Amino acid sequence: MKKKITPYADSGSSKKLQVTRMFDAIAGEYDFLNRVISLGIDIRWRKKVVKKLSGKSLDCVLDIATGTGDLALALTKTKAKKIIGLDISPGMLELGRQKVIKKNLENTIEMVIGDSEALPFEAHSFDAITVAFGVRNFENLDKGLAEIYRVLKPGGTLVVLETSVPTRFPFKQFYNFYAGWLMPRVARLLSKDKSAYHYLAESAAHFPYGGAFNNILSKIGFIKVACYPQTFGVASIYCGTKPTT
Repeated sequence: MKKKITPYADSGSSKKLQVTRMFDAIAGEYDFLNRVISLGIDIRWRKKVVKKLSGKSLDCVLDIATGTGDLALALTKTKAKKIIGLDISPGMLELGRQKVIKKNLENTIEMVIGDSEALPFEAHSFDAITVAFGVRNFENLDKGLAEIYRVLKPGGTLVVLETSVPTRFPFKQFYNFYAGWLMPRVARLLSKDKSAYHYLAESAAHFPYGGAFNNILSKIGFIKVACYPQTFGVASIYCGTKPTT
């Protein structure tokens, strides 16, 4: 991202600390607002992420920026033996842990607090890594992706779900109106953090989506890089593979 977008423009702290503060503040309302703002389509997008990993033999999967654990829970459909959900926000993780306990999945899913740009795992630890709506919150995108590359096993798969911007008329115009004007105002009515959803909309608009993000993944070292636009291009699923040699 050329322009540095942070949740709280008047804060002197790093983006990482601001993002942690923001998600802690909105943790209790995050799931509800996600359903409202995405019109529930985000659930279908996560199912498509899981489908990208179906049929693979997975011992251990890492879900980065797991938040309240929706994707980590969905990943149980892959039959992975172990799923680790990592997030920088204690507030979001606690809600995720409650979901895991409610579904009696403590033996399969472990929720871990951690920094996506300094992952607390050894190299070549995971068969697959997923990130849903999290990479645009990295303070240093290249560093975060390099860390993912480091802990992924050779031959392992990365699947990223992230917002993008439609390029075709009239979807582009409608998206600009919805994301830039309507969504922040609806969220402002429902959320106690008035800055959070303005940041989320602005960060989405400035994220290097599509071919630009594919190029970044290739630069990091991923091969078989592909982008799959979703719902007229308002989101995209990116896949990449770590080479075996």
